[in-house]
Amino acid sequence: MKPVIVMLALMLGVFTACSSSQDRAYKAQENVHKERLELVEKYNKCMEKAGDDAQKKEACEPYLKSAEALK
Repeated sequence: MKPVIVMLALMLGVFTACSSSQDRAYKAQENVHKERLELVEKYNKCMEKAGDDAQKKEACEPYLKSAEALK
């Protein structure tokens, strides 16, 4: 009986460890998506402020490039 309990405890530990690493992966992916959305919003605001000024529009490009890098 004791080996069965030990085996069940080990299986429970393995399943718990797997789910927690999966949870961490989901959280990390969620953070990446949030960061990407923030960068896109900053880019859009920057482009609105830039208007027709090409130099100001060029200054907004790092936001877009950073967002694309997070795809």
